[in-house]
Amino acid sequence: MPKGYQGMVDGGDNIVEVSWESVSSILQVGGTVIGSARCKSFRTREGRLQAAYNLVQRGITNLCVIGGDGSLTGANLFREEWSGLLEELAQKGKIDEEAVKKYAYLNIVGMVGSIDNDFCGTDMTIGTDSALHRIIEVVDAIMTTAQSHQRTFVLEVMGRHCGYLALVSALACGADWVFIPEYPPEEGWEDSMCVKLSENRARKKRLNIIIVAEGAIDCHNKPITSEKVKDLVVQRLGFDTRVTILGHVQRGGTPSAFDRILASRMGVEAVLALLEATPATPACVVSLSGNQAVRLPLMECVQMTQEVQKAMDEGRFVEAVRLRGRSFENNLNTYKLLSHKKPDAELPKTNFNVAVLNVGAPAAGMNAAVRAAVRVGITEGHKMFAVIDGFEGFARGKIKEISWGDVGGWTGQGGSILGTKRTLPAKYLEKIADQMRTNNINALMVIGGFEAYESCLQLHEARSRFEEFCVPICVLPATISNNVPGTDFSIGADTALNAIVETCDRIKQSASGTKRRVFIIETMGGYCGYLANMGALAAGADAAYIFEEQFDIRELQANVEHLTEKMKTSIQRGLVLRNENCNENYTTDFIYQLYSEEGKGVFDCRKNVLGHMQQGGAPSPFDRNFGTKISAKAMQWISKKLKETYRKGKVFANTDDSVCLLGMRRRNLVFQPVAELKNETDFVHRIPKEQWWLKLRPLMKILAKYKTSYDVSDSGQLEHVAMHSPKEAETGAI
Repeated sequence: MPKGYQGMVDGGDNIVEVSWESVSSILQVGGTVIGSARCKSFRTREGRLQAAYNLVQRGITNLCVIGGDGSLTGANLFREEWSGLLEELAQKGKIDEEAVKKYAYLNIVGMVGSIDNDFCGTDMTIGTDSALHRIIEVVDAIMTTAQSHQRTFVLEVMGRHCGYLALVSALACGADWVFIPEYPPEEGWEDSMCVKLSENRARKKRLNIIIVAEGAIDCHNKPITSEKVKDLVVQRLGFDTRVTILGHVQRGGTPSAFDRILASRMGVEAVLALLEATPATPACVVSLSGNQAVRLPLMECVQMTQEVQKAMDEGRFVEAVRLRGRSFENNLNTYKLLSHKKPDAELPKTNFNVAVLNVGAPAAGMNAAVRAAVRVGITEGHKMFAVIDGFEGFARGKIKEISWGDVGGWTGQGGSILGTKRTLPAKYLEKIADQMRTNNINALMVIGGFEAYESCLQLHEARSRFEEFCVPICVLPATISNNVPGTDFSIGADTALNAIVETCDRIKQSASGTKRRVFIIETMGGYCGYLANMGALAAGADAAYIFEEQFDIRELQANVEHLTEKMKTSIQRGLVLRNENCNENYTTDFIYQLYSEEGKGVFDCRKNVLGHMQQGGAPSPFDRNFGTKISAKAMQWISKKLKETYRKGKVFANTDDSVCLLGMRRRNLVFQPVAELKNETDFVHRIPKEQWWLKLRPLMKILAKYKTSYDVSDSGQLEHVAMHSPKEAETGAI
C-alpha cells in the first residue's frame, strides 16, 4: 500500500496487488519503496471508515503494519473499531450484510521500523543497525582527520526521545562522553567533563569525541544542545572544537546485512502470525529477543514504550532506563564501566594477574574485545597482561603488562593489534606453563575462532600434568566463519557478512547495464556455510551451495533451469554463492563452467572469489558492541571464578566449569564448559553438529522463487512482555 495509511484512506491506485517481479531488486534499496506518510485523516473516525471501505472492496482482512509506536497504535485502534466500522458502512448502504459477515474480523501484525530503536519489547528495530553504520562511518572519518590536529568533536545524532543511537555509537567508538535523554548527567557535569577532557590532553590523546542525542537533557529536564557543549569546551578549556550534526544522513544509504536478515526474518514471522491469527488472538508485534523472533502483545509493548516517556517527563530516570529493557540497560552499564577510569586510589587491589590473547585468524572486533577485557579487569582490581602472537608468542615469553590508556582507540581498529596465530598450545605446553608460573598468571581470556576453542580444550586436558593450567579460562568466539560451537554469533562474522553483501550489491549493479548475466561468487568459511547462506539471504541470491546441505548434479541442473526460466522474465541477473569447501569436486570453476554451458544463448557467466577482503576493514557497529559487551561479561565471570577458587594464598581451579566458552544461545548469553561442548562438535570439519541458521535455508529458497515449505516459526505463540523484566537473564543482544 503506497503512502501508508494515507494510501489506505485514499484507495484507488494506492492499493495495488504486488507480483514477484515488482519486489525484485529492492532488497538493497534504502528507505521504503512503497512510500510512507503521516496521515491526519486516519486519526479521525471518518478517515478510518473510508479505509475500511477500501479494504473490504478488495477483500483485505489481514494487515501487516511496519512503523513506529504511533503507526502500531493506530493499527490496533482500527482493529478494535473494525466491526463497528463495517456496521456503519452497511447502514449507509455502502456494503451489504454478506460483506459484513464475510469480512467480520481484521487481523493485524506489527513490525517495528524505526532507526531510534525506541520500541519496548524488541532488542532491535528494523533500520537501527543501518543508522549505526552511517554514524560509525562518520566517526571513523573524523578519527582519521583528528589524528593530525588536536581537536574535540561534538557529534549530534538522532534520538529525540531515545538515546539508543547515541549510546551504542559511544560504545562502538569509545567516545569520551555521551548525553542521552534517559540518563541525564549529574549536577556539576560541566566540571567533570572538562576535567576528563583535559586529562586526555595530558595523556597526549589528540582526539576527544563527545556524542549528543538530539533530545539530550540535564537532570532538570533542560535541553543539552551540541552548541552548548561546544561553547562550554571552548570557554573553559580553549580547545579547538567542532560540531557535526548528522541529521537525516542516518536514515539514508543501503541497509546493512543485519537489517536485511532481520527484516526478512521478521517479514516471514509476520506472515506466519497472520496465517495463524484467530479473532481471539490479540494484535501482536514481531520482535527480536537475542537471536530469536518472538511475538508479543502489541498494546502491552506500546504501553511500555509510552511509560518510558512518562518516567522521563517525571524525572524518574532510573526507571526509564529499566523500562527500555535489558539490552539498553546493559549498554549503559558497559559504557559507564569502560569510559571513565577511577583514580588508582579508589580501585580495589586483588593481586590477581589476568592474561589476554588472540588465537586463530584475525576477525574484526577482536580489538574491541581486548580493550573491554583490559579496562574491566583493571576496574575489578586485577593486573592485566597482553600476550603477543597467540600461544606461540606465549611460549616465547612475549607477554607484557597492559594499562588502561594502552587500549584507547582500539574499538574501531580491524584485525588483531595483539597479533594472532593459529598455533595450538599442545606442542608448547611446558614452555607456556613456565611463562604462566614466571608471570604468575591466575586466569586466561582467549579471544579467537575454532582454534581458540580447541586450545582451551587442550589446556583443560593438560591440567593433570601442569598445575599452572588449573586457573579460570574463558573463550570468546571471534571468527568470520561463525563456526564455533556453543554460540549463534561470533565476533567478526557480521563485518564479513557486510563485506560480502556490499560486494554482491556492486556486482549486481555492474550487471544492470549489460545483457542477462549470472555471477558465481565464492565465500570463505572453511566447511561452515554461514557466510555463504546468510550472504545469499542478505544479497538476494538465487542459490547458495554449502557443505552442510549436500547437493548433487541433479540439483545443480535444476538450479540452472530455474535461473534460465527466471531470465526469460524481466529479471536480468542472477547471483549464486558457493562456500569454499562445500564440495571438493563441484568447485567454483566447475559450477561456473556448468552454468556457462547450460545458459548459452540465455545468459552469460562471471565468477568472483572474494578471498581475504571478507576479514573486513573497520569492524561493523554490531561487532564492536558484541565484542565489547561479551568481553566485559567474561571478565566479570573471571573475577567471580578467581574469588571462588582462591584458597590458601593461591588460585586452584580444576573443575570443568572453570574452562568455559561464552556464547549467545537464542535469547541469552551463556557460559558453557568447553568439555561439554565436545559432544556438539564435528572436529573433522571444524563446525558445530547443529547450526541454527540452517532453518533459514527454506526462506532463502522461497525468496529465490523456489516452491518449498517454510513453517519453522521461531515463536509460533504469543509471549508476554513481562518476560522482558530486567531481573531475567540479560540477553546481551545488541
